[in-house]
Amino acid sequence: MSKRGKNDAAADAEALCEAMSRPRMRFVPAKTAEQQAAQMLAGTRDRLIRRRTQLTNAIGGYAAEFGVIAARGVGKIATLLARLQAEPTLPALARELFVWHAKEYAELQTELAAIEAKLMAWHRQNEPSRRLAKIPGIGPIGASLLIMKVAQPKAFRSGRQFAAWIGLTPKDHSTAGKTRLGAITRAGDEALRSVLVVGATAVIQQVRRGKGHPSPWLAELLKRKSPKLAAVALANKRARIAWKLMVSGHHYNPAHVVSAGMNKAA
Repeated sequence: MSKRGKNDAAADAEALCEAMSRPRMRFVPAKTAEQQAAQMLAGTRDRLIRRRTQLTNAIGGYAAEFGVIAARGVGKIATLLARLQAEPTLPALARELFVWHAKEYAELQTELAAIEAKLMAWHRQNEPSRRLAKIPGIGPIGASLLIMKVAQPKAFRSGRQFAAWIGLTPKDHSTAGKTRLGAITRAGDEALRSVLVVGATAVIQQVRRGKGHPSPWLAELLKRKSPKLAAVALANKRARIAWKLMVSGHHYNPAHVVSAGMNKAA
């Protein structure tokens, strides 16, 4: 049978038949209108954050061209913009453009604050999201994004599969019986992965300052790995816990998590 001359409808039908013939194929479940609206809210937040990151990078780059160097990061932009306004060597045109960029940055911050207020309101009304927020390093934003973006957690067979879907598992370059793991795959949802890693990084920073009560697993991990690698490993572990709670409907129990981790290590 010739495959030439197929139109889009025929190609789609052929792809559906091919997918149905594979028993291990996972299908994307249909979303309700409420789930679509929630994902729209999460997507709007992601888009605003990308715009803010692009703008802050542009401001930092332009400032560096005029010899005004500042630490990178959203938290440093306000200070940098104030320095630029007080910089006497800037040409009038550059000063005017930096004012324009500062106005755009302020507008973005206002829009982002409004979206995150809506996100927090959604979180407070959603019981599963409130449960996930009790996991250290997840918080309301991370919990909301997990619930919004994972409409059917039972579609994943395990927490490891869920973490791999997010992109928090290392690439496997094993060959000839030798295990060789690389960097994380980054194959999943970038915003979800980012918020989990940022949350894990905050937990590790608290531990390194001598605050909190880290689990024996995390304390041992920090002795062997750099903070960045430890943050990814902790984010992976938090993702697995979140999946378990979403599937089971249980509440987070720190004692149970520590006990399970010690038994696994043994």
